[in-house]
Amino acid sequence: MSEFLPENSPKPAKAQKLVGVKGMNDVLPPDSARWEWLEAKVRNLMSRYAYRNIRTPIVEPTALFVRGLGEVTDIVEKEMYSFEDRLNGEQLTLRPECTAGVVRAVVEHNMLYEGGKRLYYMGPMFRHERPQRGRYRQFHQIGAEVLGFAGAEVDAELILLADALWKELGLKDVRLELNSLGQPHERLLHRAALIAHLEQHADLLDEEAKRRLHSNPLRILDTKNPAMLGVVESAPRLLDFLGEASLAHFHGVQAILDANGVSYSINPRLVRGMDYYNLTVFEFITTSLGSQGTICGGGRYDYLLEQVGGKAAPAVGWALGVERVLELIKEQGEPLPEPAPDVYAIVPETAALPVAMQVLQALRANGVSAQMHAGSGDSMGSMKSQFKKADASGARFALVFGAEELAQGLVAVKSLRDGEGAQRTESLASVAAWAYSLQSPLQSATSS
Repeated sequence: MSEFLPENSPKPAKAQKLVGVKGMNDVLPPDSARWEWLEAKVRNLMSRYAYRNIRTPIVEPTALFVRGLGEVTDIVEKEMYSFEDRLNGEQLTLRPECTAGVVRAVVEHNMLYEGGKRLYYMGPMFRHERPQRGRYRQFHQIGAEVLGFAGAEVDAELILLADALWKELGLKDVRLELNSLGQPHERLLHRAALIAHLEQHADLLDEEAKRRLHSNPLRILDTKNPAMLGVVESAPRLLDFLGEASLAHFHGVQAILDANGVSYSINPRLVRGMDYYNLTVFEFITTSLGSQGTICGGGRYDYLLEQVGGKAAPAVGWALGVERVLELIKEQGEPLPEPAPDVYAIVPETAALPVAMQVLQALRANGVSAQMHAGSGDSMGSMKSQFKKADASGARFALVFGAEELAQGLVAVKSLRDGEGAQRTESLASVAAWAYSLQSPLQSATSS
């Protein structure tokens, strides 16, 4: 641009370097390959359980979360990214979780008209909180939601689905905790007893607990304050207030988990963070990530569809934190895939580029991952530097498009991973067929 400036004109100021928002992170190669690997595992598993993908907007009406999550929750009170649309004055929010959005979509599009639905989603969520290990302002969740079925077998199926995923991922330090929140009328009886108990120990409550005492006392049971644990442990248990139907539902979930060899513990203090839950609630917890131990949680929410304006219908679901699961995999030393092409094309001279790229296109059409060496200007670089890059790429084979081989209609194939560097030639016409014959082992090597 400087050649277009008038002589003696001042040099333009250097643009300030822009960086991402704190707690909203880029996912770069090779880490992005691990995300793709996890997502592929999830898609495969969801397909085997006959769950179907749903994608909802990142931005939703603020009222959806206030109504669905509850006004007296940390998310609504202090974590949501909410704003007014300058064009029309709408109150909007970046989604802090996806269950409410899924329910809104199900209601809006009358998806239960033909019967219940099994759905799953993947995507970013947003909460304004202090970034820490495995917990960010933009974080990602994978979730499964089942709507239109009231039976305990669906609660159990979702738990079995999550348990199967941990096995697929090779995770070991994961335990399951269960509880039942019963039905609203049962919670009202428990609420009165709980408030009376907490008021008797008001001098031991922290400021957060005092604030929640009459608005959301159940959340006090989820406190992490060591000074309050004694009060919480001696508090009335919600399980003791459950009626026959709620207990039968809870026992039905346990019976299916027992029959499938899924171990669990009952935690009477487990309440989850949102107001919409009833009956079964559960969390999968690890001790490998410090205080941020919950990697997946969920439960039944039979009244949420009515709260967002739909017809009454039962529902249950869970969500897992992608960052936390990947961190746990890393912490436990489970091998994760490194992205690598199957073949790397080495091109000594630019004159060979048209033929080389024609062959690579044929390989790719046959499902083979092929990386093209890129030169600079008129030079493709030395053979030594090209082989060095081929080796660094992780490719199993190098295809060498030398002038002598091309003159005979051949390409040299050099093995890069057998330790001996064996080399042979293949005809240009048959190299795609050769690669196709190796397609299964090549794909298993890159997708395992």
